[in-house]
Amino acid sequence: MDPDIDLRDLYAASAGRLVAQLYGMIGDFAEAQDAVQEAFARTLAKPAGIQRAANPEAWLFRVALNISRSRHRRRMVFDKILRSGRLHADLAAPPLSPDHVALVAALQRLPRATREAVVLHHIADLPIAEVATILRASPESIRTRLHRGRKALAAFLRDAEMENTNA
Repeated sequence: MDPDIDLRDLYAASAGRLVAQLYGMIGDFAEAQDAVQEAFARTLAKPAGIQRAANPEAWLFRVALNISRSRHRRRMVFDKILRSGRLHADLAAPPLSPDHVALVAALQRLPRATREAVVLHHIADLPIAEVATILRASPESIRTRLHRGRKALAAFLRDAEMENTNA
């Protein structure tokens, strides 16, 4: 493919078709639109993949389909947590306390894999074996991530508390 492809032209020519094709596969028009938009956004961020593609529209469809599949898997995990009774969808979100804000900020500083393990185990209250299954990791790896995560969170929260005390 031409490395100087104009993504605006490609979008204008193929986005509607891509949405229609994806909608036919997944049955959710809004999700199809979002996945196609995300596929184009990712292409803007990293154009090398589409530049190597023999058929850019087919390549974009595959990216959009993979995005949709990933979102579906995440929804299934969330639905499983809801069905387990550990989280109640009908409850209003709790008010944001300074401690809550500090915890979320500290969680965001953790590496992604560690953060996922900590949130699933400590916030969603899933057992280690279930976290390991969801994250496709061994229970030992999850225990290591949890240990490192708790240690890092303690340090991050201690630092945040010191900053608030000195302010």
